[in-house]
Amino acid sequence: MKKFFPLLAFICICNFNVHAQKNDCLTDFDFIVNKIKADYPGYNDKVNSATKDKLFTLEKNLREKLTAYPDSCYSCLKQYASFFKDNHLRVRRVWNDNEWKNRKILDVSSFGKNVTINTDSLFNVTAKANSIEGIWSGSHDEFAVVKNRKGDGFIGVAIKSGDWQKNQVMYEFKPIGDSEFQVIEHSLTEGAKPTIGKASLHLSNRVLEIHDETRFVRKTNSEAFDKALRSAYTPQYPNGRNTYPVATYLSDSTYYFRFSSFYTEEVSKQVKKHWNEIVSRPNLIIDIRNNGGGLDQYYQILLKLIYTKPYESKGVEWYASEGNIKSFEDAINNGHILGGEEGLRWTKVLVEEMKKNKGGFAVHPMMGSDNIIKLDTILRYPKRVGVIINEGNASSAEQFLLAAKESDKVILFGNQNTAGVLDYSNMESTLLPSSKYELLYPMTRSRRLPDHPIDNIGIAPNVIIPFPATEQLYDRLDCWVYFVKDYLEFNK
Repeated sequence: MKKFFPLLAFICICNFNVHAQKNDCLTDFDFIVNKIKADYPGYNDKVNSATKDKLFTLEKNLREKLTAYPDSCYSCLKQYASFFKDNHLRVRRVWNDNEWKNRKILDVSSFGKNVTINTDSLFNVTAKANSIEGIWSGSHDEFAVVKNRKGDGFIGVAIKSGDWQKNQVMYEFKPIGDSEFQVIEHSLTEGAKPTIGKASLHLSNRVLEIHDETRFVRKTNSEAFDKALRSAYTPQYPNGRNTYPVATYLSDSTYYFRFSSFYTEEVSKQVKKHWNEIVSRPNLIIDIRNNGGGLDQYYQILLKLIYTKPYESKGVEWYASEGNIKSFEDAINNGHILGGEEGLRWTKVLVEEMKKNKGGFAVHPMMGSDNIIKLDTILRYPKRVGVIINEGNASSAEQFLLAAKESDKVILFGNQNTAGVLDYSNMESTLLPSSKYELLYPMTRSRRLPDHPIDNIGIAPNVIIPFPATEQLYDRLDCWVYFVKDYLEFNK
């Protein structure tokens, strides 16, 4: 049969795949609709008489779109989750490690052919060039840019760069201005399509920026010069992702920290390491710009530095749905509870309390209904604490700020509210039926609600910094830092 009807077999397989994809997509969509309705603690707060018709219309439209365009699966799933305007509720892809490891890497990029370059000659001719032609060096990449002989513009050819082999074409650059280009980034992965963006030359043509991604410097005879230029250059089109921890004194009066996340023990390590320097100075700056959160336990040592008086922390209540209870029970049975015997006991107590309040909300008995935070020691120094914030702060970073605001020592500095992602928290994840995506969703609701919401509002600074935001911080001490330093030192 296969010998005589190969075309028929092919058509049947294609049709089967299309229908299977449709079924997978609709099954995944039905799953998240039902899961969010059943287990998301904000569903009944957000789906009401004013919004339910809009949600049901969205659901209907997305089903129709998935039926007609099954390859829109991921975007439809994300669109449905985004209706609830909660960044703790979202869909993300699940990358199969075996698929990634076994992906086919081609010998020729999506440009279609390889190009041989005499790099020594090009280097000598273009050392002081006024165009994009030349040898460009990055933190891990080096490539040559030459004219595209069979088209307009230029091509970027690999010299050394990760998976790229010498002579493979990485980029195409097509001029759209005096020093600006459309850039096509090619791929070596079979089936992957090239991406399109922009690039531009800066600093007398010594720096090439791929907008919102990275930058390269025109190679010279001095590797030290090239690395220093690349490191010191402030991107005009930054990707915004480079914020690094810093611990240093700014003066005899002021100590400075920058913590880019609360995901590790790094905060405790740095504070303990520099404790004597901190508590011997009247001023402390805690810079948490672009800190998107982590775990509350990792910033507790900061609260010891800034504490001035007892305060109430409203805490959270757990949504006692059947699915959320089962999620904890599965974690217990599978040995996935962290914290050893103490963590296991804490979880079992919570599960029992949730079972008493099925369909409602449960406050953990070990947390109490009124959680009053009272520490034993009020430190003499630091006397004044400036916390620098921005729109990149979310989740546990915002929880830290709520606690910090209770201190008489603390002033919040910035020029925008924080992200506003805190009212529903303690995320869980569940794999969708297709195993291609997972749904991340919160299991708790803040007991600040409904009177004091944070989501989509954020936390406002006490003092507005009058300077524009620094797009790419790295480990730099910018004008924001020195503004806060001077404000604290002048405000004695």
